[in-house]
Amino acid sequence: MFTAPYPPYDPTDPAGFSYTTVVHRWPVIITGVIDRLHRASHELCLEQNAAPDSDAAAKAALGVRIEEAKGIIEKISKLKYEMGRNYAMQPIPADGEPADSYNAELARLAAEEKNTWFTAPWLFAECYLYRLLRSFFAQTTRWAAFDPFASQKTDTFRGSAKAIYQLATTMHELDAERATLQSDPDKLGVLFKEMIQMCLWGNATDLSLLTHLSAADIAALQTVGPARAAFILRDDQAAAWRHVRGLAHGRVDVVLDNAGFELFTDLVLADFLVTYTPHVASVVFHPKLIPWFVSDVTPADFADTISSLLDPSFLAPPEGTNIEHLERMVARWKTYVESGVFALSVPASTPLGGSAESEVAEFWTGWAPYWDMRGRARGLWGELRGSGLVIFKGDLNYRKLTGDVQWPAWTPFATALGPLAGSFPLLSLRTNKADVVVGVEREVAERLDKSGEKWRVDGRYALISFLAGGVE
Repeated sequence: MFTAPYPPYDPTDPAGFSYTTVVHRWPVIITGVIDRLHRASHELCLEQNAAPDSDAAAKAALGVRIEEAKGIIEKISKLKYEMGRNYAMQPIPADGEPADSYNAELARLAAEEKNTWFTAPWLFAECYLYRLLRSFFAQTTRWAAFDPFASQKTDTFRGSAKAIYQLATTMHELDAERATLQSDPDKLGVLFKEMIQMCLWGNATDLSLLTHLSAADIAALQTVGPARAAFILRDDQAAAWRHVRGLAHGRVDVVLDNAGFELFTDLVLADFLVTYTPHVASVVFHPKLIPWFVSDVTPADFADTISSLLDPSFLAPPEGTNIEHLERMVARWKTYVESGVFALSVPASTPLGGSAESEVAEFWTGWAPYWDMRGRARGLWGELRGSGLVIFKGDLNYRKLTGDVQWPAWTPFATALGPLAGSFPLLSLRTNKADVVVGVEREVAERLDKSGEKWRVDGRYALISFLAGGVE
């Protein structure tokens, strides 16, 4: 396995963003899960009380759900207590889902006395947190299919109505030029860059970070404009387009990040590639198998996105909006899904925790850096080797691509990818929400560091990083 020449980020430095995460962000996320379970338990109690005494089976089933919810709440409350006091992280219990890799790494960290919440590498600890939370639900009989973040994802998606309808109208206006676009590479190149930036800034609605924004704040962050270009510190859009232009009815893979509006923008980009260019014939989307970093896409989220957008009652259209533009576009997506032009890397019916058919996707919810993909997930690595371009969305995918270690910001992107570099053509779209940054000019990075701006973590700056494949 590859070992980076720099140490990982960990929460031992009170001035670091990882420390802020452990002390402030994680407790807020955990408390939110507890609150949602309390509300669900209260509703179940009301339902149980309202059930007729003659229906003993129904009352008993509700009673089991209530007791299991109490058990989960107790475990999460204990987790929150131990996290705040820097306790040792415990092995993930047997719950029928993959955990051996986590427990093996935890044992290795324990041998180095780095297995507590404030001493473990930040990337490992954060992935472990979500896997441990999943275990609390997976060990039950009535809550194993429950996504504790589902309501947050849905509510935030509903709040994106204005931007969704605007993008649908933009795509509708392209229809009039569809016949000529494919023979106009210059215009396609301009549109490609616009689509990439739309996809890039769609990540601004990461729920695990932006939990207190108003609907107006979200709408502002979702607006792509020329001013945003100044905040793209590495911009490989031109190189990425030259690569796409060289594809002939190829396949593009998208390693997904957030559900909701960001997934919507991913689908718009995929639609543009297969509908309006002659270069891409199909797009494969890679979801997560468990509730992950609050807002990441699960198979159910992917399926629900299209069905929700086809439901007239889901999004309230702003006054004067032509709702047919959205209906036509999403109806086209539905036919693409049915015909395989759009596909998930796992069956859409895959339950939380995965199934025998979804083993290839387990790597995405592991802790390991992506430079270990060939050794730890050779089947997945082989699948991606057949892709014309693999697009990695968002901050966490970027952290895993680079190992979340303390690379100097001017480290070449290819160097930071380690053995993954050259395995397949790769495009990373990332707004900066964690310390690790590579591929930025040294002068720029040092100037920003001296400025006092939180440019590495506040989501205002971004990186568009492309690397061609072909290197063994």
